Amino acid sequence: MLSTRALSASKQLSRKVSVLGAVRAKHTVPDLDYDYNELEPVISAKIMQLHHDKHHATYVANLNAAEEKLQEAQAKNNVAAQVAVQPAINFNGGGHVNHSIFWKNLIGEKNGGGHLHDGALKTAIEQQYGSLDSLTKAVNGKTAGIFGSGWGWLTFNKALGHLDVIATANQDMPSSVGHVPLLGVDAWEHAYYLDYNNVKAEYFKNIWRVINWKDVAKRYDNAVAEHKASKN
Repeated sequence: MLSTRALSASKQLSRKVSVLGAVRAKHTVPDLDYDYNELEPVISAKIMQLHHDKHHATYVANLNAAEEKLQEAQAKNNVAAQVAVQPAINFNGGGHVNHSIFWKNLIGEKNGGGHLHDGALKTAIEQQYGSLDSLTKAVNGKTAGIFGSGWGWLTFNKALGHLDVIATANQDMPSSVGHVPLLGVDAWEHAYYLDYNNVKAEYFKNIWRVINWKDVAKRYDNAVAEHKASKN
């Protein structure tokens, strides 16, 4: 089986487009740090390939198209067209950002998936939630309560200066409500249906086996550092 690096190498080329004389870089689908089958049996290779190469790629393509329309509208000083394209930018931009975080949040069990190491994040989780098990229940409960499609998140709440558990609808980003995303659980059907059918609770339960806590901890450390710097 070819690695995802080889399969998606062509997507990683930084392409440029010219729109009314201006040049900007197009968004691209980020490469995975692992092969499609590394997350099995929690998430199948088939889902990973479809999710990464089809669904995420569609968000990226639509975001690039929407930004080109926006740039054209700005060049023509067409305010109505600028307003009209904004929902597409928000939705597809959110899809791109949320999935880019999601891929980094995952890693195979054989490579450390599911293991929370000692450190600032573990201490914060235990202080606020009592244990990792209690945190997972809080995230799963919030995620299961999503009506329709969306995301469950462990975040850093910038206003309160500590961890928080929230859910966002569709492809809304935690940053839109003042939160720094640390860990996202994709609750869209395309993330689990081929493996779990309509039993999404099993998907929410099993995904913790492949969480890359090193990545989550790094995001937490960065969020705390930025928060402290903003207070000085």
